[in-house]
Amino acid sequence: MSQPAVVLLSGGLDSATVLAIARSQGYACHALSFDYGQRHGAELRAAERVADAFGVVERKRIHIGLDAIGGSALTDAAIAVPDQPQEGVIPVTYVPARNTVFLAFALGWAEVLGSTDIFIGVNAVDYSGYPDCRPAFIQAFETLANLATKAGVEGARFRIHTPLIDLSKAEIIRAGTRLGVDYGLTVSCYSADPDGRACGVCDACRLRAAGFTAAGLPDPTRYRHAR
Repeated sequence: MSQPAVVLLSGGLDSATVLAIARSQGYACHALSFDYGQRHGAELRAAERVADAFGVVERKRIHIGLDAIGGSALTDAAIAVPDQPQEGVIPVTYVPARNTVFLAFALGWAEVLGSTDIFIGVNAVDYSGYPDCRPAFIQAFETLANLATKAGVEGARFRIHTPLIDLSKAEIIRAGTRLGVDYGLTVSCYSADPDGRACGVCDACRLRAAGFTAAGLPDPTRYRHAR
């Protein structure tokens, strides 16, 4: 039987690619998504489409409501999503502790499943400067996972897989395309409308569009306005 793995699946381009990679490596994939109070809820419907397309063993959506603490343009409607790059600073689209919380839930589910493998689509190359996308964070959380769990104490070795961490957006898109990812199913925009159409100007949209251009592949993104 295939080894189970928990795959964090947001519904965006990167997480869809990670799911494809995990499946190609022979894992039985359990997809985990979060309704964390994000203003771009269309990504959750995208996550369901991607999970169904790849035939995951099981998919879960967990509500955690990070909008209750706010502090991010993605969870607080009073903070505007920037339409220009924010150079040299951690942007207001950073969600406090998001990946820490997500990985904690993934770790709990992995332990219940008897899995020691968790996949997450963090990237330290074409990213927005988020501190919880860096290799140092992943290494620290992996250490925590092996110290803070019954399975770890009993000798299991948890591993946080980050197959995209050193790839450019173009390299990610090429890798996913080879593995059959339909990027038309995904939603990356920070301000996507209820139909999943992208704004075309936020940081996520700019990185995504530049990635398709650099990869030399057509961009299947649906935009609210003609580009």
